[in-house]
Amino acid sequence: MERGRAVPRRTCVGCRVRTAKSDLLRLVVVEGEIVPDPRGRLPGRGAHLHPDPRCLELAERRRAFPRAFRLPGPLDSSALRERLAGSAAQQQDGRMVSDV
Repeated sequence: MERGRAVPRRTCVGCRVRTAKSDLLRLVVVEGEIVPDPRGRLPGRGAHLHPDPRCLELAERRRAFPRAFRLPGPLDSSALRERLAGSAAQQQDGRMVSDV
């Protein structure tokens, strides 16, 4: 009997749901700012998050980023917040067009 390949799984730092790595956005810290790493090529410790503003809000409220990155103090997530908000708006626009 042949077995399928194991799918890499990661935990979202926001909602803490364990899911396929491909469903999550990898994040890294560059000069004190949390930046997305969609290709998974940037150096440094990574954390994974659903590309959903609600998961980002949960992660910030739980202070999960400093723990996940093992760095002291607050980290700047404003650029990430704007990117996720923009992605959510595009998805809503897409649904509205397809619903018509």
